[in-house]
Amino acid sequence: MHGPPSPLVENNLQEADFWHVATVGRGCKLDSKLINTLIERYAITGSIQSGDWGAVCYEPLGAIPENINGG
Repeated sequence: MHGPPSPLVENNLQEADFWHVATVGRGCKLDSKLINTLIERYAITGSIQSGDWGAVCYEPLGAIPENINGG
């Protein structure tokens, strides 16, 4: 969000315990090149049954994460 949420929805966000989401990123400068790079490298694999998650990660990411928790 570019500014604070409308007062008309602020109470609803707080009651739904969703207020923190509306305030994420305030005061942060977004780096469009970094965001584009992350989007281009994001892997959507769908449902995979694998015994070798390192190989599943390596193909789209070019690296094997040190800590792979599940699929």
